Amino acid sequence: MTNRDFYDNSFTQAFDKNRDLAASQAFPVLMRKVYTWMALALIITGVVSYGIFSTPSIRILYLNNPAMMWVPLFVELGIVIYLSARLHKISLTTATTWFVIYSVLNGITLAPIFFVYTGTSIAKAFFITAGTFGAMAFVGATTKKDLTGLGGILLMVLLGGIIAMVVNIFLKSAMFDFILSGIMVVLFAGLTAWDSQQIKQYLLMAPDTGETSQKIALSGALNLYLDFINLFLYLLRFFGNSRD
Repeated sequence: MTNRDFYDNSFTQAFDKNRDLAASQAFPVLMRKVYTWMALALIITGVVSYGIFSTPSIRILYLNNPAMMWVPLFVELGIVIYLSARLHKISLTTATTWFVIYSVLNGITLAPIFFVYTGTSIAKAFFITAGTFGAMAFVGATTKKDLTGLGGILLMVLLGGIIAMVVNIFLKSAMFDFILSGIMVVLFAGLTAWDSQQIKQYLLMAPDTGETSQKIALSGALNLYLDFINLFLYLLRFFGNSRD
């Protein structure tokens, strides 16, 4: 071996070691960002929803203008589609701003739950959701079983559930709605585990904590946020007590 070969090999080994070290240090940082962004989004949504309910002037305006609920709902859908298609092209700051806007809009659309259910039952459903979500996220992040194949099944069940909900708008069957709500709880619990594993796998491959890696973490935070919100809404149907 020549001196040049020796130095080349030494440099390559040192580079690989530094790269592996950077990657290993990046993973926990990125995972913390995922759950920090998710938690902040939930807080924003909760504060906005409760703020609408607890402020008389805004509450009256909200109740007298149904568009205040439906318009943000369609805007939310547009934001999700936009972020899914453009995340790799926009800056982290722009993506984060849209995520915050989405959280605010979702708070507006979810405000009616405070008009329909008691505060105690909402709190109970929230803590049950938090426990269920935490357990399923832990399972997804720690299981050695590959859940990749489960994703396609869960997405098909989700599509079927959406179709069933549309059908039940016309059937107006309480029993069908009860069964469907149970299925959706299981579905979003499963999606939580699946998303958690997918996020872990993507972030384990992140070479550093640069902007590209952080945008992947932000995307993961959005997915988990949606899993939590939907799980909460369906559990609320079981544990929520009406104000009437």
